[in-house]
Amino acid sequence: MKKLVILDSNALIHRVYHALPSLKTKKGFLVNAVYGFFSVLFRVIKDIQPDYLVATFDLAGPTFRDIEYKEYKAKRVKPPQEMYDQIPLIKKILKAMNISIYEKQGYEADDIIGTIVEKVKNPDIKKIIVTGDLDTLQLIDSQTEVYTFKKGITETMVYNREAVLKRYGLEPKQIIDFKALKGDPSDNIPGVPSVGEKTAIELLKKFGSLENLYKQLEKADINPKLKAKLLEYKDQAFFSQFLATIKKDVPFDFDLNKCLFGQYNRDEVEKLFKELEFNSLIKRLP
Repeated sequence: MKKLVILDSNALIHRVYHALPSLKTKKGFLVNAVYGFFSVLFRVIKDIQPDYLVATFDLAGPTFRDIEYKEYKAKRVKPPQEMYDQIPLIKKILKAMNISIYEKQGYEADDIIGTIVEKVKNPDIKKIIVTGDLDTLQLIDSQTEVYTFKKGITETMVYNREAVLKRYGLEPKQIIDFKALKGDPSDNIPGVPSVGEKTAIELLKKFGSLENLYKQLEKADINPKLKAKLLEYKDQAFFSQFLATIKKDVPFDFDLNKCLFGQYNRDEVEKLFKELEFNSLIKRLP
């Protein structure tokens, strides 16, 4: 099978920025996120050897989720501006490496990733999402995997259907309803109060989906207190499901043939790395 690697760039940038110490050029420019991003990318290229490679990004400004729910991600501590200041440089190097960049105002990178996964339905192409978090586990199927980190940026692991089942006892597509029930503090998705991870998993193992749970809830043999709580917060559960669901129909043009990886101007990239004093990365250029 040919392999398409999809970079969840903002999640990776967050990960490497916080994992690496302050790294500055002789001119005083902070470049730890740039260095970390390409260090991870070169390891991914070596490990996976992709035939196709794309990078997705978040854009500044509200997404459709922010418009629907003002509290979405409201509790997150905003990273320092010096992290965001490194993103244009990362994009410049990606372009020099002839790696296609996809982003869309009003949507998150996860929605761009979900749409690419949906668009690439060729059975001869495996899709590997490279990310710093687990938000994209819901996209896993027989042709889609998630490559992520166990700890820092040194230990990596790959999630497929079996790995999701082993960790959660759920199918990848059930991860959406799992978040709908238990909520997601990192994104400030409310879920149903007092429904934790264990209860959410038990409910989904018994009923299969959020829709089926609520269809059978009145007659279901479950704890009366839990039933009352689920009934009281039914609308919030379905709203949480909406917030947790990655879009697969973001309107943008995607051409897989423009995502072929391997042809780029090495001299141009070397020049950029020399300016940034990334001598160790020059040796690792694919």
